Amino acid sequence: MDLDTFAADLDALRERALAAVAEAIDPATLDVVDAAYLGRKGELRRLLSGIGALPVADRPRVGAIANPTRQELEAAIATRRERLEGIHMDVRLAGEAEDVTLPGRPLARGSLHPLKETEREIARFFARYGFVPYESPEVETDELNFQALNIPPDHPARDLWDTVYVVPPAGQPVEATADRSRWLLRTHTSPGQIRALRELEPPMRVLTPGRCYRYEATDASHGSEFFQVEGLMVDEGTSLAHLRGLLDEFAHHLFGADRGTRFRPGYYPFTEPSVAFDIACVVCDGAGCPACGRTGWMTILGAGMVHPVVLRNGGLDPERYQGFAFGMGVDRITMLRFGVPDLRAFYANDLRFLERF
Repeated sequence: MDLDTFAADLDALRERALAAVAEAIDPATLDVVDAAYLGRKGELRRLLSGIGALPVADRPRVGAIANPTRQELEAAIATRRERLEGIHMDVRLAGEAEDVTLPGRPLARGSLHPLKETEREIARFFARYGFVPYESPEVETDELNFQALNIPPDHPARDLWDTVYVVPPAGQPVEATADRSRWLLRTHTSPGQIRALRELEPPMRVLTPGRCYRYEATDASHGSEFFQVEGLMVDEGTSLAHLRGLLDEFAHHLFGADRGTRFRPGYYPFTEPSVAFDIACVVCDGAGCPACGRTGWMTILGAGMVHPVVLRNGGLDPERYQGFAFGMGVDRITMLRFGVPDLRAFYANDLRFLERF
């Protein structure tokens, strides 16, 4: 091979390469062209590897011919790459463009569970009268759940609560856990009364909401887990009249200003006297129907004056302080508010039901 032949081959390579660069339709294709002509195994390198066949006198002139060709091809590839990448970006932006005049995508709106909404509504009402939330644990001792509330181990009232006893919580001292039956899932929120009495100073007004547990069969009106809200007020001179006025306002707030109310005798070991608080049936409005047992009344909570024994167990002098307490099932109040006949509907996690609220 002589220099003229080499120059002709180089010119032909240049023409093919420039044509291939011009025909490249995207950056990936251009990369293939770049490798095919200027890569380590490309055509230009293979052509230059044949300079050994040239006469010795012609070899120094190869660089003067080959270098401008290489530079021209590199410049052509760079220019084409810039153009293709610009086109690629334009196409991508066009595909990702958002029409800001279109209406937004609707978002599914969540809501509070009806039990939680009712619990908050109860708390909002009593907050007007100075009652503040007081949290107590769900795992309690037998002493606080029963004994301090005037329910000793041999008291027949224990039959009213089907209790779930548990293994004591981790970290409790040995002497406090020797008798495992001393620990249980609280059967009511009343243990919060004792905790509040021992922790706070009168005058006090507290509201103790929370989940309770009983070993019961589940049906339309009973559950093994349920929610309660309990209120406690302690001061000098607190009377049953204060309790009656407060509960009347509560019933009128939830069920209407014209809703009839009444006290009737009841029994709870931790209050004396004890009362059941009834409202005119929300189904028949007091006329009498199957929902209210033809009586025209529905019981919504129990209440009474705090028993002197409970005040004493809470560290207060019953000769100086008096108090009242009331407790209600959030589940039952919610059923009455919304006319739901079956308690189990609230725990079925059926969105079709829950979305009604």
